[in-house]
Amino acid sequence: MTTVPEPVTAARAPVDGPMLDAHLVVDRGTFRLEVALRIAAGEVVALLGPNGAGKTTALRALAGLQPLTDGHLALSGGDLDRPERRVWTPPEDRPIGVVFQDYLLFPHLTAVDNVAFGLRRRGLDRRAARARAESWLARVGLADHGRRKPRQLSGGQAQRVALARALAVDPTLLLLDEPLAALDARTRLDTRAELHRHLTAHPGATLLVTHDPLDALVLADRLVIVEDGRVVQEGDAAAVTARPRTDYVARLVGLNLYRGRADGHTVHLADGFTLACADRLDGDAFVVFPPAAVALHPQRPDGSARNTWPATITGIQRHGDNLRVQLAGPITAAADVTPAAAAHLRLTPGQQVWAAVKATETQAYPA
Repeated sequence: MTTVPEPVTAARAPVDGPMLDAHLVVDRGTFRLEVALRIAAGEVVALLGPNGAGKTTALRALAGLQPLTDGHLALSGGDLDRPERRVWTPPEDRPIGVVFQDYLLFPHLTAVDNVAFGLRRRGLDRRAARARAESWLARVGLADHGRRKPRQLSGGQAQRVALARALAVDPTLLLLDEPLAALDARTRLDTRAELHRHLTAHPGATLLVTHDPLDALVLADRLVIVEDGRVVQEGDAAAVTARPRTDYVARLVGLNLYRGRADGHTVHLADGFTLACADRLDGDAFVVFPPAAVALHPQRPDGSARNTWPATITGIQRHGDNLRVQLAGPITAAADVTPAAAAHLRLTPGQQVWAAVKATETQAYPA
């Protein structure tokens, strides 16, 4: 009977506090990344941001592919990169597993040999490494695919092989770089659920780099938003989605966001427009409301809505079961309407309409 070896475990010194403690500073000419990251054992953190925000630079710095200019990177209390002390650990010696966006499986190796590669690199002999790799392929539902090469695997299967390869070495830190981006919608749905199961069982720290809010909300315990190389907001999903603090985050979670000066139940925006709010507040403030709260009318409406303004339709796109209507005017906004309502109003780009939002549909909070 073949005995499956125990996982290869990276040395983890007992440490109080986060498993990952990093202050990543990377100067790249015109771009500077300065991001603090702390991730506890068993925690999954999603790093989100627009293109060019610094997500890939942060991932490369953690993996050892981009040395820090300043700051520090410590895992389980041990420094991997600290320029001021001239400490730097090469990628192959870091207790880190990486799942790249394109998976980067070795095309000439079978699935089992791809998974065994890192184990061999960590010192296991060929037989023990293959046995452990087969065990991991069984865990990700690919027990019968071990002899297949990457070209013989579907996108979802290749993703699972890449995940098994990263987890097989029992990494202290697992890095996921857009792990679902290359999958079609149906495969993505199934693979996301399976990935969530494996991340829940992973005892180390996990950083998920993504631009997809759904991946982040489903897979992560905490969100860190970066723009222009800086953290602009972080917190659990409920806190971030309820109170966005930048236009990017507002678009990410599907809210209209405005900043102004609050005076009781009124927020004065910079251009002189005012929004009536249910919340009472004084001082610098944000105001948000969902596109579904925006009602469109052919003429100025009568009724209880305290926020009304003339608007011009600048675009109409399908958004789930509804249509998302982009509006220009005293304020820019997005409105969600049903196809039936759009047909009734005969909405077209360039059309003049009136928009209305009830004060009770808004939320104001300190800026």
